[in-house]
Amino acid sequence: MAIIYPIITLLGLMLSIISVIKRSPLFNFIGIQIALYGGLKGVGLIIPPLPGQVILMYMVMSVFAFLIYFSIDDKTFKRFLEPIRSVFVEDDKRIIRSLVFFFVPILAGFITYWEVKPRFEPPVSARIIHPEPSTEIEFRGKTIRILGLENPLRKDVTNLPQHIEEGKRIYYQNCLHCHGADLDGKGHFAQAFNPPPLPFRGTDTIALLPESFVFWRVAKGWRDIPEGSTPWDSSMPAFEDFLTEKEIWEVILFIYEATGNKPRTW
Repeated sequence: MAIIYPIITLLGLMLSIISVIKRSPLFNFIGIQIALYGGLKGVGLIIPPLPGQVILMYMVMSVFAFLIYFSIDDKTFKRFLEPIRSVFVEDDKRIIRSLVFFFVPILAGFITYWEVKPRFEPPVSARIIHPEPSTEIEFRGKTIRILGLENPLRKDVTNLPQHIEEGKRIYYQNCLHCHGADLDGKGHFAQAFNPPPLPFRGTDTIALLPESFVFWRVAKGWRDIPEGSTPWDSSMPAFEDFLTEKEIWEVILFIYEATGNKPRTW
């Protein structure tokens, strides 16, 4: 289905090029918008897809920007409006005018219905929310035993506030895009992922887990899931590629502190 977006982009570019040759600013504008929409939607074939709100924002900005561009010169703006004026004024365009008045409201109604209608889509497969933890993991060449492990920074009571503050910085630099500024799983990119990122607030996620489990999930992400946890589905990055062991423990401290949860103990 996603392959249709490059085709839309190509059709938009062709319409824009033909419109430039024919000196028709209105259809040039329409072609640019079609190509831009197809390009923004089609980018999901190469990189993670853009959220719908981001695409809507770019499209609105693009419409206003190109309307300003085509209206700067009076002659260009008159040519821009000429097809519209022709449809609504000239007698020989009566059939086209009737079709516009008939199909535009129907199209608007269909789009509205499609956006607001409820969707009940069953899951493709069962998904494990909290997978079976590994007994031990390799972290940057170091073997860490997960079972029975506790957050070593909690014992540093004197510097605990500094560790939490540093964890806050790490979270808002690396995690808010998916898990949200309010740690509620509603980040800017959350809608682009299926399944969506888990919220940390409430009592049904990290409140059920020991900190060692959270360390394993943050460090390994979607990697190294034991066979007993299949089928598994996650877009969580492996942060061992970006963060040190101390930084992961600090961000875990902040997540529990910010949500008011207490980690489970062994």
